[in-house]
Amino acid sequence: MKAPEDLRSHRWFGGDDLRNFSHRTRARQLGYEPEEHLGKPVIGILNTWSDINPCHQHLRERAEQVKRGVWQAGGFPLEFPVATLSETYQKPTPMLYRNLLAMETEELLRSYPVDGAVLMGGCDKTTPALLMGAASAGLPSIFVPAGPMLRGNWRGEVLGSGTDMWKYWDERRAGRIGDRELAELERGLARSPGHCMTMGTASTMTSAAEVLGLTLPGAASIPAVDSAHHRMAAASGARIVGMVWEDLTIAKVLDERAYADAITTVLALGGSTNAVIHLIAMAGRSGISLSLKDFDEIARRVPVLANIRPGGDWLMEDFYYAGGLPGLLSRLTDLLHLDRITVTGQPLADSLADARVHNDDVIRPRDNPVASEGGVAVLHGNLAPGGAVIKHIAADPALLSHTGPAVVFDNYKDLKKRIDDPALGITADSVLVLRGSGPLGGPGMPEYGMLPIPAHLLEQGVRDMVRISDARMSGTSYGACVLHVAPESHVGGPLALVRDGDLITLDVPSRTLQLQVEDAELERRRASWAAPAPRFERGYGALYAEHITQADEGCDFDFLARAGANPEPDAG
Repeated sequence: MKAPEDLRSHRWFGGDDLRNFSHRTRARQLGYEPEEHLGKPVIGILNTWSDINPCHQHLRERAEQVKRGVWQAGGFPLEFPVATLSETYQKPTPMLYRNLLAMETEELLRSYPVDGAVLMGGCDKTTPALLMGAASAGLPSIFVPAGPMLRGNWRGEVLGSGTDMWKYWDERRAGRIGDRELAELERGLARSPGHCMTMGTASTMTSAAEVLGLTLPGAASIPAVDSAHHRMAAASGARIVGMVWEDLTIAKVLDERAYADAITTVLALGGSTNAVIHLIAMAGRSGISLSLKDFDEIARRVPVLANIRPGGDWLMEDFYYAGGLPGLLSRLTDLLHLDRITVTGQPLADSLADARVHNDDVIRPRDNPVASEGGVAVLHGNLAPGGAVIKHIAADPALLSHTGPAVVFDNYKDLKKRIDDPALGITADSVLVLRGSGPLGGPGMPEYGMLPIPAHLLEQGVRDMVRISDARMSGTSYGACVLHVAPESHVGGPLALVRDGDLITLDVPSRTLQLQVEDAELERRRASWAAPAPRFERGYGALYAEHITQADEGCDFDFLARAGANPEPDAG
């Protein structure tokens, strides 16, 4: 246990020199007496609330509940507003700014008199960004997930955001619903604070944070507006104070076993393909090497047990009442490392001691899984030498072994302009290819990977096709979409060499993605390929372009992912 004089914040407030005098003076300027903070753990609450992020609209209130817990446990809370990454509004994609929030998190925790951190997020990129930054900073840290929104409703039908957004937009394009129905859907799809209530990227990554051991047990699946969410926030505030006294740093929680368990859990959830990129990046910040191979190996022995859209039938609210993540983990205990420590200070096994499943259709037993192996497959071949991924449990099974002619789009603008052009001759057997949408080409690897199906095929009832890109797709999306093709086309990856009419073979059972073109012809095409001009001439975009890694490496900045320590600041 630490003594008060061992606290990091004591270097700012507890000494007897000019700078300490100055720090105490300014604390009084803020309205705080020394006895309120001196000798007590100072807790930084990093809050991603903003007026433009609907997933986090309740986090201003939750921060007050976190503070209540900190005060009650004898700590001193300080709230820091940090960048808000709104999946809905930030363009071209919040993925472009994930590393910026990670940098902000790390440097705030490093540069201020903070002994521990409460990280408040949930919308897709905020979770990995906050955890990446905290892992690099190395302080005791606990995560408070924003929680899923309530289920949607429309004319007696339960809606899942944004899975049903994609579904009904296709129905609109096919002429099967009109303006009135669309307006009603706009009112019913997202009707409370909280992130998407399907097993999209948000629920996948907050669940990953929980199994990594960085939340209180059961925290990830609590609906955002449930009173249990208020209590969880306050309990998290209290717990971080204990973690500081115990010197339970984030590095003591995040080891190789934790990341292996996170992969296992993501796959058993049928989680978002985006988790592959984020977990690789997060592990890199912990000094642990993860690769696509790790995901594929674990996927072959982990069944999908969470029957949640888009790969299943239910929503996160149902998952919570069925037992939440502890319930699911209780059915995977032989695949988990139960002796590793979590933020509770106790082994993971203790968090699952009272776990129960109350609905065997929402959280399936092992002898009746949604799928016999994990919901994400890793592909390799001459079209993806660095790998690609597909969420095959959310695809038409008939398309998982398919060969068809390519129809190529050079970028998303080109796709939007031409996708419905009958002159392209697109059929249900065609393979739609989108390039120019990777980490550099996007820029930021936007969620363009669920390429729209041409309107004339929608009118014929076609609802899935093989689609290939170096982009990502929303975790709420579905379909036979091959994503994260690496290396991306923008740096000369094989996707840059595909031409209309080339035959492409997708074979998920054999984990291959092959362009049926002779090597000699590909070399001729490569010789005539010219690298695109840089997109950014200055600013953050130029920094991003100079240092971003490819999808199979986590899309982190190379100077952040590498090993090495930074000195603690001199508070004097």
